[in-house]
Amino acid sequence: MTKIHHISAASPIGVFDSGLGGLSIWKEINQLLPNEHTIYLADSKNAPYGEKSKQQIIDFSIKNTEYLLSKGCKMIVVACNTATTNAIKVLRANYSVPFIGIEPAIKPAALQTKTNKIGVLATKGTLSSELFISTSEQFRASRDIIEVEGKGLVALIEAGEIAATKPLLEEYLKPLINEGVDYIVLGCSHYPFLIPIIKSIVPTHVRIIDSGEAVAKQTKNILEQHQLLNETNLGNHVFYTNGNLPLLQSFLKQIDIKSEAVYFSNF
Repeated sequence: MTKIHHISAASPIGVFDSGLGGLSIWKEINQLLPNEHTIYLADSKNAPYGEKSKQQIIDFSIKNTEYLLSKGCKMIVVACNTATTNAIKVLRANYSVPFIGIEPAIKPAALQTKTNKIGVLATKGTLSSELFISTSEQFRASRDIIEVEGKGLVALIEAGEIAATKPLLEEYLKPLINEGVDYIVLGCSHYPFLIPIIKSIVPTHVRIIDSGEAVAKQTKNILEQHQLLNETNLGNHVFYTNGNLPLLQSFLKQIDIKSEAVYFSNF
């Protein structure tokens, strides 16, 4: 187990995902907390986590956590639905830094739906997880929750082939449209990159919800509770990937980064 170095408000926030999808979460954190230093780790070599076994997901999550802690992170955001739902209990039990998880935003959709029909687009690993099942069960008595596995979407996003997801999305979204859902919950941090395509397919009244804003707010709350909020200058950011470094850089060009310095590296 990695020794936890002395942490302070100036220490970075660590963020990891099975690849580039967690950048959608990172973006929300950076917008809300522009003074925070961050280290982002994209485990693209092992993406998608949603098709791995629970033990593999736990092992990858431990490896990512160890790496971020070795860089002195004060907090770790698990910016992956599958890793959160399968591994965050283990991480919290074994490490002393705060962890922020991400899970499908079923609750706001369930509270706001007018048709009482909610669609969830997620990976197999998230839909079959104990946490997702227990969360969704709270609302099934009064809401229809229609689940669809977004098979193949993460791989295309990781390859930078976002336009190629449209035929798959048309197939996956059709049963949700036919059922009359008025909310679609995105249960994978990669999927916000697909929102423009999703909006071109579904009726205009259908709302699309992801977890990014809620995760950013929770990150701020936990930092305040631990008196670890950094309030001096703009943050510096380092992005690590064990996949395609130019692809990571191209994704970040789409994001408005508030920063004094941005660095890229392989790990």
